[in-house]
Amino acid sequence: MSSVSAAVRCRRTAWLASSFIIPVVVLNMRGARAQTAAEQLPPVEVTRPDDQNRTRARASSDGDTGRRRAMPNGAPTGAGSSGSGGEAASNNGGIVGAATSVITAADIAHAPSQTLAEIISTQVPGAQITTFYGGPIGAKTSVDLRGFGAFATANTLVLVNGRRLNDIDMAQVDLATIPLNSIERIEITRGNSGAVLYGDNAVGGVINIITKNGVGRPPMAARIEAGFGSFNTRLGNVSTSLNSGPWSTSFYGNTVKTDGYRDNNRYSQENGVGNLNYTTPGLTAFLTVTGDNQELRLPGGRTVDPSIGLDELATNRRATSTPFNYANQQGFGATAGFTKTLVNGVDLIVDGGMRDKRQQSAFFSSPTPVPAFFTSTYVDADLTTWSITPRLSVKSLLLGMPSQLLTGIDYYDSSFQQNRGAGQGLAAWHNYDLRQQTVAGYLQHTLGVTSATDVSYGARVQTISLSARDNFDPTAPFNADIGALPLRSDETQYALHLGAEHRLSDMVSLFGRAARAFRTPDVDERVSSGPSFDPFFNPLPQTFQLKTQTSQDAEAGLRIKGGGLQMQSSLYLMDLTNEIHFNPILFYNTNLDPTRRFGSETSVSYRVNDALLLRAGAAYTRAVFREGIWAGNDVPLVSRYTASAGLTWNIWQNYVVLDATARFWSERRMDNDQAGTQKPIPANGTIDLKLSGQYERYFWSLSVNNLLNALYYDYAVASTFTDGRFSAYPLPGRSYLLKAGATF
Repeated sequence: MSSVSAAVRCRRTAWLASSFIIPVVVLNMRGARAQTAAEQLPPVEVTRPDDQNRTRARASSDGDTGRRRAMPNGAPTGAGSSGSGGEAASNNGGIVGAATSVITAADIAHAPSQTLAEIISTQVPGAQITTFYGGPIGAKTSVDLRGFGAFATANTLVLVNGRRLNDIDMAQVDLATIPLNSIERIEITRGNSGAVLYGDNAVGGVINIITKNGVGRPPMAARIEAGFGSFNTRLGNVSTSLNSGPWSTSFYGNTVKTDGYRDNNRYSQENGVGNLNYTTPGLTAFLTVTGDNQELRLPGGRTVDPSIGLDELATNRRATSTPFNYANQQGFGATAGFTKTLVNGVDLIVDGGMRDKRQQSAFFSSPTPVPAFFTSTYVDADLTTWSITPRLSVKSLLLGMPSQLLTGIDYYDSSFQQNRGAGQGLAAWHNYDLRQQTVAGYLQHTLGVTSATDVSYGARVQTISLSARDNFDPTAPFNADIGALPLRSDETQYALHLGAEHRLSDMVSLFGRAARAFRTPDVDERVSSGPSFDPFFNPLPQTFQLKTQTSQDAEAGLRIKGGGLQMQSSLYLMDLTNEIHFNPILFYNTNLDPTRRFGSETSVSYRVNDALLLRAGAAYTRAVFREGIWAGNDVPLVSRYTASAGLTWNIWQNYVVLDATARFWSERRMDNDQAGTQKPIPANGTIDLKLSGQYERYFWSLSVNNLLNALYYDYAVASTFTDGRFSAYPLPGRSYLLKAGATF
């Protein structure tokens, strides 16, 4: 891939983006400058967000759907005139027309579960999880928004402070690597409207994790915590912050070790997040450094085959069939940026960063860890991503209407190397080398067309350039494969959003939207992008070629807020083409026939009094094939019905607080059962309890998870060749965790 052609692609993308960005920016900036000059127009009240470097679209932390802030003459100022980051915010704080949820630091602190994925599943209607290893940490647990099953992680975009965590490889974003005590709030936008602001992968929704930065805290503060629990679990958390004048710094770290529920299920994790911030009225700047180290043993599945009388789930659900398999990961990242107020209402936000992720894993099909033909694989991978994402936020009056505009350019450059052979220390068969560059221009514009109605529209144009090759070594030990064919591809994709929200009264508002999104194949999918053998079992070279997945969806709903009641409910329809799927039996990826998602999601909370809060959620999720041989069948690993309920009861002045959550999910098809002929994964549910308290600077908690000791699993893969045979990943029964700590 020549530097000349890359420059041409960058110029083409910049030209496409500027064709719709420049006219609107000019109009908005003229409006911003005119605020102080045109006496006939009332001034727009502008409160500059304090964390524009961390988020592009903010959902308000209290779920507010209420009125916009009034200008001096009583006219509204437009969407989200205050609050962190609200460049693209509507009156409900998120993207106009989209269903949004917010999980606060207080929600996380009260949650009985210690896994971020489970916390999301009990707070966000329709969010489903798939767990392979269970336990108090939930390593590698995936969150599924709007029914994508085995490919949930590729269709749910995860951000930290507005920056992508999804990489160009298939390795899922492991939420366990983010310290819970570092999180300020989590903003969830369901559906694909986030694709305009953030790009590909935002098909089912966007999870934006906003971390604490220490700004505004006391001159010196610290918090320590330790705990132990079932399966020999030990954990420790620490956080510190210092503030002096415009400078502030903070650190959040945690460590956890556990033997896990099953044999060969040991897990060790260390995470750290450090921040340095400079804050003045006209300029803010930051530097964030993160690091994580994870060691995870892989116990494999438990096999059930009625044809031969085998049922390892019943006879020994905690055993392992892969006693030597493991997967380790080390990560490092650094991000820096600044926000500069150019004129009143106009902010320039520039940030950039680097992330490096290294992974080592070993798999043995035989009962001994000995390299051999077809039964052992060792993988060593390194992925490095550089990025810069400048953007402009303009708040003004446009033709007399309150206006908010966010426009910018995203540039990501990722390099991926993976060596794959029969064992550690042996020469690798495959030496994959892939590089992907993406350049995008985007615009999201919100207008308060009346005092009760907001309208938002947006577009993104993105080019994706990929070069891939396999430096294959046919002489490597135990080789039984052939090399992949090289690939060079250039593609331009686009995302669109149109949304509206209308307030019928101070309590009730209606919202709706339509959007288009896309997902490009990741490098692991391209590496395994076709059958490895022909019908006569002769090896076939891989080509890295897969089609880009696209989606179009529409949504409508209502929000209610009054007294202690808050409710949000919506209906949605999503059609997809070229959805990417992995065949777990034949071990290659392919594009599926067209699929469809539709359903409803409802959440409600009611504050009875200052001491008691009740909350509940329910969702109906259908994911079906629209065409092809499986037309009308359910997409595997998606439950049609999910529900959750919970309460927080301050029994005695924060000395004793009770939190309880319950979640239920209906049956779901096993992975690899597109035909719908196998027995489904059974429906089940769990109840979690937590007692906690605080006295002066000291605090404690006792959690009981899976109180009723349900013996369940939420992932299983069906056999292609034997009816009724499958392999399942059993999850823990009742478990305990005791924690205590102090603040200083």
